[in-house]
Amino acid sequence: MPENRTVHVIGAGLAGSEAAWQIASGGYHVVLHEMRPQKMTDAHKGGGCAELVCSNSFRSDDHGRNAVGLLHEEMRLANSLIMQAADATKLPAGGALAVDREAFSDFVTAKLQSHELITIKTGEIKQLPLENAPSTIVATGPLTSDALGEAIGALTGYDELAFFDAIAPIIHKDSIDFEKVWFQSRYDKPGPGGTGADYINCPLDEQQYNTFVHDLLTGEKTEFRDWEKNTPYFDGCLPIEVMAERGPETLRHGPMKPVGLTNPHNPDIKPHAVLQLRQDNALGSLWNMVGFQTKLVYSEQTRIFRKIPGLEKAVFARLGGLHRNTFLNSPELLDKSLRLHKEPALRFAGQITGVEGYVESAATGLLAGRFAARELQQGTSPLPPPPVTTAHGALIEHITGGHLAEKKSFQPMNVNFGLFPPVEIPKTDENGRKLRGKQKGIARKEANCHRALTDFRRWLGQQ
Repeated sequence: MPENRTVHVIGAGLAGSEAAWQIASGGYHVVLHEMRPQKMTDAHKGGGCAELVCSNSFRSDDHGRNAVGLLHEEMRLANSLIMQAADATKLPAGGALAVDREAFSDFVTAKLQSHELITIKTGEIKQLPLENAPSTIVATGPLTSDALGEAIGALTGYDELAFFDAIAPIIHKDSIDFEKVWFQSRYDKPGPGGTGADYINCPLDEQQYNTFVHDLLTGEKTEFRDWEKNTPYFDGCLPIEVMAERGPETLRHGPMKPVGLTNPHNPDIKPHAVLQLRQDNALGSLWNMVGFQTKLVYSEQTRIFRKIPGLEKAVFARLGGLHRNTFLNSPELLDKSLRLHKEPALRFAGQITGVEGYVESAATGLLAGRFAARELQQGTSPLPPPPVTTAHGALIEHITGGHLAEKKSFQPMNVNFGLFPPVEIPKTDENGRKLRGKQKGIARKEANCHRALTDFRRWLGQQ
């Protein structure tokens, strides 16, 4: 395949894997570069493509009322490899789409390795732009190597912006005391691949909760290196102890909220707080602590978390951790097709662009891949970005200078309906009664989703 008909993709994470798949699906050759396993990061464990290093959840799969579920559905319409893998390896998780980590990575890796137009090359890329590469997508994710990070900084003229991301612990199921815990999803919601009893719930009374919060606040934490001390956290993935610092009730209204749950061991007493565990592998032998990202040192994690009812003898397959994510000032640096203004042959995709979340990262890879493939089609005009009324379009608008992305204060963001333009909603329900309060909120979400899917299909040429 001639070099001028080849796209190089740097990084085989979620965004890079998706970008490579979209380009190859368009009929063009891809060289996918991945430094692992020759050079590892502080968070990855293996050398497979699309390895999930934090949660195993892709969050809500409700494409009728939820922005991230809407993004899932748009990606499915666009032949997303990441969504194919997620649907093929899903686990019970209430209304969320959770996956078996190893099976998910294996699925993506096998698909990429078997595609005749994709060549995977192992080894660290240290310089940009690449020689003899007229089109390159940088999708190195939150753990860009130091050498490549320096090259990006030199090329953009900016120091990389960064924030901290945290990892939740994983527990062996057979070490959990089921005389104290129970299976249930909030409000018994089954969700994709689920039954309505998809989470393990650990109840805490008021005294146990207060003790837990005290331990979080006083427990020994990981020390930051000098160059990390001014790095902020991303609000969507805060360490549990940072949430506790915001007030004693914060956790009860966040990851430990007790709503929609009834303890069958003691049905007459409502728990003061509940820790939920979500299945992490297809065998059901590993369960992760939902929302329990942490920067506590390992010894403190085991001491404190084993005070939670049902986890007194917990055996941890992995303890929590903290790693530094790197992202660009994308509103200043990137155009609407994710190209670098100063070097149009370079595109960026994934968390390095300033999106946060697995599917958001993969979605930018999907778009970067499609933009790059369209450029290789002779005699065609550039592919415009999706309409801002769609989840993909709203993300692009945010990271490339939308109304919420100020250049001097740009921060990563998950997809949410606040990024969408206003939408018209009916004034009355099907019975002619005026919509009020919560009804109006639901109607607005449904209208956003309906409009987005209609507009995204049109952008894809499916209507």
